[in-house]
Amino acid sequence: MVEWLKSSYCADSACVEVARIAPDAVGLRDSKNPDLPFLRFSNAEWSTFTEAIKAGEFQGR
Repeated sequence: MVEWLKSSYCADSACVEVARIAPDAVGLRDSKNPDLPFLRFSNAEWSTFTEAIKAGEFQGR
């Protein structure tokens, strides 16, 4: 069973959820529509994305 997680800052259902969907993949989905298809990222892609967030590459967008 996949455990989808969302931020504790999420006050309503308009959030994204993330889950380890396989040993080599991370899933990302819309919490408003959990039955719709989700995005799948390799571990390398997910690492690149989260490092970009930490580096502030998405500030003000």
